[in-house]
Amino acid sequence: MVNASMMGSFTLLGFKDSSAKYRLTLFALTLLCYIVIIFVNVALILTILLEEKLHKPMYIFLCNLCFNSLYGTAAFHPKFLFNLLSNTYVISYAGCLLQVFFIYSYATTDFSILAVMSYERYLAICRPLEYHSIMTKERVTFLVCFSRLVPMICQSAVMIMSSKLILCGFQIEKLYCENCWIFCQARGRNTILYCGHALFILCSYFQLVTFALKYPERRRKFLQTCMPHLICLINVIATLLFDVMYARYGSDSVSQSLKSFMAIQFLILPPMLNPIIYGLNLTQVRNSFFRLCRYKKQVEGRG
Repeated sequence: MVNASMMGSFTLLGFKDSSAKYRLTLFALTLLCYIVIIFVNVALILTILLEEKLHKPMYIFLCNLCFNSLYGTAAFHPKFLFNLLSNTYVISYAGCLLQVFFIYSYATTDFSILAVMSYERYLAICRPLEYHSIMTKERVTFLVCFSRLVPMICQSAVMIMSSKLILCGFQIEKLYCENCWIFCQARGRNTILYCGHALFILCSYFQLVTFALKYPERRRKFLQTCMPHLICLINVIATLLFDVMYARYGSDSVSQSLKSFMAIQFLILPPMLNPIIYGLNLTQVRNSFFRLCRYKKQVEGRG
């Protein structure tokens, strides 16, 4: 066991099985994925910001989700791309703490935003007459701040406590830093909070499904606006659970490359797919995006 203050750097063992031949291909694919992630999220954010019709709670929360994707992936992809082109796969203790903070605050913030979005959909479909009196500008601002600040405060507390704990060693068997490999005792600090989030989402969707089945006229709105959210929710939960379950029960017979791919899914799939799912399924977002594209072409044509 080693005290945190004595540790200079960690080695990321996730790179040890990658040969130079495949590393360049992996670099190109990762760079392409990162460019796509930036493009689809920025495109959706700009569409919502520039289109006045989309200045509504549901789209504001969606904009927050896209911003969080940019925030989280920025903590992983640049460092990962740099490591692919270098011969050393080390990260400093301070850099490791920062990466843990950004990646895990991104993951927990995603879950918080999706919980807030499920609450907003519950009000819109199950309590439409009260929707505007509840979803005021002040309430929307509070929910946006809540979904971002609470996970960051919780993760900051974990980081402060973790920095004082005994370290498990010099090596991390992943492509990025994570608590459960570095700190022997830094596990499960936020479990109760996010079990509460999951229970809240489950209750919201139970009410939504019950209401949609009871009132057929509301079924169309449920399918149109809730299905993208539900798909994104399943996407985020599945990738996170896959990583957590594999870290706990993964077999040593599985190759390091497959382990690494499993571990980074939540940093690639949700940030890339969530904006696409919403952009394709929400008619107002899709129409506004194409309208802005046509307007840009007209301006460029005149110029």
